[in-house]
Amino acid sequence: MMRRVGMIVCMLAALVLTGCSDRLNVEDLTLSLMLGIDLDKDNQLVYFLSSPVFNKEAAIKSEEIAVHSETLYQARSKFDLTSTGLTIGGKIQVLLLGKSLLQHEDWFPLIDIVYRNAKVAVNARVVVVDGPVADIINFHPSDKPRLSLHILKLIDTADQRNITLKTTLQELHRQMFEKGVTPSMSEIKKEKAVEVMGTALLNERGKYVDKLMLQESALLKILQHKELDEMMFTIAIPEKDELDVIPDNKLTLTPSTVKTLIKPSYSQGRFRFDITVNILYSLTERLFPFNVKEERPKLERWINEQMEQQFHSIFDKMQKHRIDPVGLGLYARAYEYQHWKEVQDHWGDALADAVINIKVKTEIKSMGPIK
Repeated sequence: MMRRVGMIVCMLAALVLTGCSDRLNVEDLTLSLMLGIDLDKDNQLVYFLSSPVFNKEAAIKSEEIAVHSETLYQARSKFDLTSTGLTIGGKIQVLLLGKSLLQHEDWFPLIDIVYRNAKVAVNARVVVVDGPVADIINFHPSDKPRLSLHILKLIDTADQRNITLKTTLQELHRQMFEKGVTPSMSEIKKEKAVEVMGTALLNERGKYVDKLMLQESALLKILQHKELDEMMFTIAIPEKDELDVIPDNKLTLTPSTVKTLIKPSYSQGRFRFDITVNILYSLTERLFPFNVKEERPKLERWINEQMEQQFHSIFDKMQKHRIDPVGLGLYARAYEYQHWKEVQDHWGDALADAVINIKVKTEIKSMGPIK
């Protein structure tokens, strides 16, 4: 009896299960793995799509399409005019934005559709391209995996090595609407290969204003309290002469512990930020003779001075362009809310007038197995 009841229950369950009448074969789809937006030489919007080709008869295993369109939704319809399958946008891994596009304000609404479509992955990487996006989309390196996967891994590895900042679609949305921080994202360029150039800095309206180089990107991550993996710093010792060919004034250090303290305050009509960075280092490389054991305080003082200068270079860019990739505005709002309320709609101007002090305290804990 129980067996019959079980069979009846299974039959009833099968009747209400969703069928496969709407099934789509993968070879009949155009999976959008990489999307690009740029301006052509006439300042007309161009949308790019890169998708894999699953047809066994195809010699080239990827398909690239470029269309002129005013909106991304219209571009999707035009993609279907030339693509071999139905365009599906839910698998986007990388969004490429041309630097020429980002030199115009208020471009952000162009990607409104990706946030309204719940099927689009919000962990897709957003990347600035220094040069035409077409150079990246149409690049087919023979010694690399599929381009979308290659750029995805390239950005993730560079972020892990702390030479750029990985920004996802979700994080970009937060940065664009959060008044206490301005957007920053990875920047790449196509030379002989695709190279990571550092971190692009945008203002509160999304306009490209400056760039942080590789080591500066690592310093920015320290200020942002980001998780740090495999970070190294190369310092030029000022009291050593640099030769024309062989450098003999360089020192490379690997941080083992980094602690950053940001203390905001407000006085005399200005915000003030006192920042202390404590770093424990391992000595990784030294290209000049020096008795580290006997003269460690002197070497640490040199390192502190050089690190402070590099941090000040970042703050100079921030105040010059009235941007805040660090998120100092978040500290101002948390600790000086009444004063923050008065400037929250023009925080960049208030930050440009702020006093920012940085103090670096380093300690060398390890010199390696050699003297």
